[in-house]
This record gives sequence, structure tokens and C-alpha cells, in this order.
Amino acid sequence: MALWSLGGLDADPALDRPELLAEPVRALLEQWDAADRVGVVEIDPDQADTATLTSAYDLPLEASGNCVVVGGRRSGEERVAACVVRADTRADVNNLVKRRLDVRKATFLAMDDAVARTGMEYGGITPVGLPGDWRLLVDQRLTEAPVVILGSGLRRSKILLPGSLLAELPGAEVVADLGT
Repeated sequence: MALWSLGGLDADPALDRPELLAEPVRALLEQWDAADRVGVVEIDPDQADTATLTSAYDLPLEASGNCVVVGGRRSGEERVAACVVRADTRADVNNLVKRRLDVRKATFLAMDDAVARTGMEYGGITPVGLPGDWRLLVDQRLTEAPVVILGSGLRRSKILLPGSLLAELPGAEVVADLGT
């Protein structure tokens, strides 16, 4: 029986399918008390991008969370944050995120840099299992969703979890109107 169902996806308990999780995601789930509420589902990696995924699997766009990695500098110190917003919005990088990081300019990390530093694949970066010294900003609207679909760290799978669990991730900061 599926742990979570959403649209055309039925997710198995995530730790029952560790091969569908990037190493940092699996490592966090293995030590997290709430891991039993996280599901994983295998998908066609060619359908991993949000617009294609929501269409192919009949998913509500507002239940999909996108995770972007943003950085900036202040006094020579790099400040990095992962921002998780609903797929029908975009992270307010130039205003809200910049202020939260207290940097003059916030920019998206280069793809190769984000992939190398997260240990996850491009198109699969997720807030689950991020480096411990990064800030994690989560749009409040996602925390109110019954089920959210996110990357698994791999392009060939997705994780599903109650939105409220996003607020319980290590270092999570719930931010109103993070997505605009």
C-alpha cells in the first residue's frame, strides 16, 4: 500500500527504497524521527522538471515545491540559503532573500557549484539533506499543504511528505510570502 498518493503517483516509504534517494537525503532520513512520513516514487527522469512532471502525472502545481540555492557575500563571508517555494511562484531573491541573508546582492548558485556542494543531481535538489551550515528558507504556504512533492536528490525520483514536515527539517525557517 502506498504511503502517499498524489495525482498519478503512489509513493512507497522512502527508506524502503534507498536506491531512489541521493546519499545526503538518505543519510538525513535515516536519523530523522519523521522519516516514516516521507515517501518516494520512481519517475521518468525526462519528466523530472516541474512543468513536465505536473502534466505527465496529473499533479496540482501548488503541491509541488521547488528548491533553489542562492548565495551572496557580506564582508568577504559567503552566505548560502536554499529556498523552497511552491512551483506556481518564484523565490523573492532580489528582495526578501537578499534581506534575510543580509547581503548586497543575492544570486542563484551556478548549477555545477550547487550540484557539487549538495551531493544531489541538477533538477533533483531538495531541502532534505542539505549541508548543515546552509540556511533553509521555506515558504509558509508549502507548510500548510497536506502533501508536497519535492526532489529526492536524483532526477529519477521524487519524495512526498506532509507540508508541515518542511518546517521540521534541520535549520528550517518558515517565511511568509517567500514565493511571489
